[in-house]
Amino acid sequence: MPLLIVLVLALATARVIHEIQDAPHPPAALDVQVIGHQWWWEIRYPKLGIVTANELHVLVSDARKRAPTFLELRSADVVHSFWVPRLAGKTQLVPNRVNRMWIEPTRTGVFFGQCADYCGTEHAKMLLRVYVHTSEEFERWVSEQKSFAASGPAVAAGRLVYERTACINCHAVKGTVGDGRFGPDLTHLMSRETLGSGVLTNSPENLHAWIKSPNRFKPGVLMPAMNLSASELDQLVAYLATLK
Repeated sequence: MPLLIVLVLALATARVIHEIQDAPHPPAALDVQVIGHQWWWEIRYPKLGIVTANELHVLVSDARKRAPTFLELRSADVVHSFWVPRLAGKTQLVPNRVNRMWIEPTRTGVFFGQCADYCGTEHAKMLLRVYVHTSEEFERWVSEQKSFAASGPAVAAGRLVYERTACINCHAVKGTVGDGRFGPDLTHLMSRETLGSGVLTNSPENLHAWIKSPNRFKPGVLMPAMNLSASELDQLVAYLATLK
């Protein structure tokens, strides 16, 4: 009898694992690449041409129109772990390896996640937000993300500060010469809720403080203090604040 019980449990478990790992990829599925960095998340939508950071935007799914999101998980440095407790279990991001998982939220809202594998000094501040949208909301977000960076006489000086300093070596802004990938893409920086992967609420005031001294808010962070003059810092923040 015990052997029979173990056999039945093993067969049931194998069936569930197969259904999860080999789930069909319906036409409406969304494909996303998630790349873990110390200590932030790079989010890329290859088919849509969108790159963002620390905020994953996906579609809600229902019985009439399934819309799962298939995630391709990579690491740029050390082992990380993608974990959004209310949406799925943990899956590791391993250097030189591609892991895959999928999520299928059935209600809209914001879901909070976290790196679940110790990955260095600021592991605890490697936070993630998942926004689950209706199809109309998602299409609106996609349209906004595909637009180019703001530009105009009022922020021209700040754009020059960005383009003439080391900012462009790490950060990209669509429509400018900046194409760095070491740090988050800033094209739509002000459309995000937080800075530093969750350490600060995103506002011009906090952005000013973050650029001036990121180590103050996230000790060990790989972004250096830029040592800009007061006027250069004000001009840069004024420019970045237009990137919505």
